[in-house]
Amino acid sequence: MLVLFDILSKYIVFNYIDLYQFIKITYFFDITHIHNFGVSFGLFAGTIPALVLVIIGLFVTAFVLYLYINSSEFLERWGLFIIICGAIGNIVDRFINGYVIDFLYFHINQYYWPAFNFADIYISIGIIMIIVNMVKKIIKS
Repeated sequence: MLVLFDILSKYIVFNYIDLYQFIKITYFFDITHIHNFGVSFGLFAGTIPALVLVIIGLFVTAFVLYLYINSSEFLERWGLFIIICGAIGNIVDRFINGYVIDFLYFHINQYYWPAFNFADIYISIGIIMIIVNMVKKIIKS
């Protein structure tokens, strides 16, 4: 369901918002349409072919799936599952388009955070869940 929601949101942005169009939602949040040809925050854009990024994404996702299968801790498993959903969403997007569609855009005055999508949110939440689980284990020991 998470993957479907991510793909559907990107489909809507692609079809209903022009490239580089900004729709102001609040004074600190816009919806936009940006093509990310790189990795996180557009790093390495234009230097690594999309197919290579897809293959790397598949290997990383397979490794996270391995960790998921071998995990017995509830919070860690959910974190890994959510990361896998985010990775699949971005891999599908990059495989189909050759880039990832980013559209959530936060800013305060002249300070801007790079645009991102729901798959990126899933990955971030999953990482936070895993960190919280690790901290809980450290506190218990």
